[in-house]
Amino acid sequence: MVRQSSPAFDYRSLSDADLARRCAARDPGAISHVIASNNQRLFRTAWSILRSRPDAEEAVQAAYLSAFANIGAFEARSSLSTWLTRIVVNEALGRRRAEQRRRRHLEREGVALLDDYRDALMRGSEADAPDVTVAREQIRKLLEAAVAELPDPFRTVFVLREIEGLSSEETADVLGLPVATVKTRLFRSRRRLQETLAPEVGAALSGAFPFAGSDCAAMAERVLAALGLQ
Repeated sequence: MVRQSSPAFDYRSLSDADLARRCAARDPGAISHVIASNNQRLFRTAWSILRSRPDAEEAVQAAYLSAFANIGAFEARSSLSTWLTRIVVNEALGRRRAEQRRRRHLEREGVALLDDYRDALMRGSEADAPDVTVAREQIRKLLEAAVAELPDPFRTVFVLREIEGLSSEETADVLGLPVATVKTRLFRSRRRLQETLAPEVGAALSGAFPFAGSDCAAMAERVLAALGLQ
């Protein structure tokens, strides 16, 4: 009699608290599920602060390692995604402050700085579907460029609200801001974008700043390797 293999465990059925407990127990499947489920949001959030794709990837990886090292402290007062997003925000802000200190030091020494943001608008590795038109691609590039030029406080709010789809309350929780401040910054960022972008650019929002496919898989592999689970 042939023994049938048991079906793969569905981690999507777990509550955030149960998923966190499995991660704390170093369950590779649970950790991979958490990474795959949150990569897009965390990358976009880090990019909104750092405006550099390589720096954003490094910040996300560091945030994952910090989160999984301390996931036993997760109390499920907010969602696991919100908890992770808050960690990546703190990691990215810390890196930005360190970079600003480095810049000030170099400027005092009279060193000319190059533009550090040349990679900020690089696209992810996920290939576009064959039927995506050239016009849509142009709109997407215009959108990413326009969002990159928003002031720092506006950009992160815009990415979390309009691209990641968080509510005003969730965004306020992640950033440690009053809800009213989130709404004001979102309104002002929309107004700035409307001054330079065509109305149809909204259709490209869901595809902006991709972080999927091979990028997503590579991030999971690096985190699992750093945790000694590969």
